[in-house]
Amino acid sequence: MGSSNTRRRLIGSLAASVILAGLIAAPAAAACRDDQVEVRWPGGQARFTVEVADTDASRSRGLMHRESMARSAGMLFIYESPRRATFWMKNTLIPLDMIFADPSGRVTKVHANAIPQDLTTIDGGEGVKFVLEINGGLAARLGIAEGAEMRHPSISNPAWPCAE
Repeated sequence: MGSSNTRRRLIGSLAASVILAGLIAAPAAAACRDDQVEVRWPGGQARFTVEVADTDASRSRGLMHRESMARSAGMLFIYESPRRATFWMKNTLIPLDMIFADPSGRVTKVHANAIPQDLTTIDGGEGVKFVLEINGGLAARLGIAEGAEMRHPSISNPAWPCAE
């Protein structure tokens, strides 16, 4: 019985690790998809299924009024050119991590656990072309930090190309 219990605990632990990692790593030569963002950092890699916000209207709406979001989901904000990107959480009901990236997809800042409904300005800094919003606390749990790299078809001259 001890051996069977040990096996069950090991399998449960492995399953929990996969779930905690959030997402299965993508193959290195995978084709980029419009509905996915991949992020890699030393020691890890994750893929998020995203909605793209690439118009003024969709960027203004963002993830407002959502009561939940799947662990492996997010929203990718795409700007026409690099800029100072600022956000707030008005009408946003779930905590979010905001991952700011430059034109090459390199992460320049991570704002963790933005507070739902908070009107305080969240400043991503200058030179931001992409912002990935994911569930609050997930970036830290996965290890996503400044210097990580994102890839998506909209990133031209990426630090991490779609096909290697």
